[in-house]
Amino acid sequence: MSEQNIERACTTILVGKDASIDGSTMIARNDDTFHAVAPHRFYMHPAVHGEKGRVLKSYLNGFQMELPEDGYRYPAVPNVDYQKLGYYDESGINEKNVAMSCTESTYGNERALAFDPLVKDGLDEDCMQTAVLPYIDSAKAGVEYLGSLIKRFGSPAGNSVLFGDKDNVWYMEIVTGHHWVAQRIPDDAYVIAANQVAIQQVDFNDHDNFLWSEGIQDYVEEHHLNPDQAGWNFRHIFGTDNEKDRHYNTPRVWYGQHILNPEIDQDPESSDLPFICRTSHKISPDDIEYILGSHYNETPYDPLGKGADADKYRYRPIGLNRTQNSHILQIRNDVPAEHAAVMWLCIGYPTFSPYLPFYTNANDTDPSYSDVSLDFNIKEAHWMYRALSVLVESNYSHFVQDDLDYLKECRQELRAQIAAVDAQAANYSGEALTAFLTEKNHETVALMRAKTEAFMGRLFTKGITLSRLTFNMDRNL
Repeated sequence: MSEQNIERACTTILVGKDASIDGSTMIARNDDTFHAVAPHRFYMHPAVHGEKGRVLKSYLNGFQMELPEDGYRYPAVPNVDYQKLGYYDESGINEKNVAMSCTESTYGNERALAFDPLVKDGLDEDCMQTAVLPYIDSAKAGVEYLGSLIKRFGSPAGNSVLFGDKDNVWYMEIVTGHHWVAQRIPDDAYVIAANQVAIQQVDFNDHDNFLWSEGIQDYVEEHHLNPDQAGWNFRHIFGTDNEKDRHYNTPRVWYGQHILNPEIDQDPESSDLPFICRTSHKISPDDIEYILGSHYNETPYDPLGKGADADKYRYRPIGLNRTQNSHILQIRNDVPAEHAAVMWLCIGYPTFSPYLPFYTNANDTDPSYSDVSLDFNIKEAHWMYRALSVLVESNYSHFVQDDLDYLKECRQELRAQIAAVDAQAANYSGEALTAFLTEKNHETVALMRAKTEAFMGRLFTKGITLSRLTFNMDRNL
């Protein structure tokens, strides 16, 4: 497979503010690359003012565009080897507290693509975050701005994009060279998506909750693309429904919905799993972390479980070894806007590694996150947390409970840390607050490094006692 056609098969979760435990909006995603080893770094793009003539160029497909001369500060989690693999800034929250995560690879069907094929040198995922996030002031504006770029440049791939601000969560699905639909997630709802067209019925009279590409209704009618007797179901018109979907995609949606709505009986291979979902309990970052790190836990389909091989390897799990980063972009409504935006970031396997909370009102990131090598270096966060993940999985039956206890302790300590920083933040404002939050982010990194190094030491020590190279007969031998 060429570098230009790398699959980035991710899993997405979106949560409206009334569906969350604290009134925040949350957009979350696993960034699953084609390569298991593809180091990512986490760094801060500074704001730009009056810088004319800046040009964004893709290393993958020849796309280029001139960037606006002013742009907001924002964090990103791109490839280290960007000249080979592309930029892929992937996720972040800009200084206006607008969150964006891109993309969820999404595949349009051959009927729709026959009349609006993909544009080889169009705007793709590798440049999309860089081209959009610094220039938007709301989630809806993000959809509109990206839509205008797709109209202008076209798209070389099917992509779904997540946007969030303090009040709104939007999900946008780009399915052909120029056509797309976006839906606002109701405040009391959640969504789980996994590499399939997910949006269902579209209401073209509801501009508050739906946006779409220019001429899409005429396009569908002209080319006879709607297979339904009634309604306008975006999934049915533009989506796929095949064997790969039923083993690679829909089971992930099924499992996430099973965790949040265990009372509902659904088929993991169903093509009719709902897009908009509601649950009786409030959704927390803990719930999202569990789902994004899950592998069909406590079902016959768990590849780390004890089921028959035919079941264990039937479906593609959510958490993978090629999940390069997993993130939850949270905009809170119970604290002042100046420190409301928190980016929960996991750069090990989300199954075995913690999500660290970073205030995005910050000037930079810790060097162990921003300066990452292509080769193994335990001093760097990317490599340390991936080493932890490999260590736990290598003796899973012996280490899994230790890891679960470690992650539980991490969640407790990190949430206490957030509460303490929130309380102290009231003493700062402006640039002093930004400096304070930056310092606290660095403290969080140091705290978790010390905790993780100590934990890995305990696992290595325990591992010595598990060696098969032992023989007990006489204490003197």
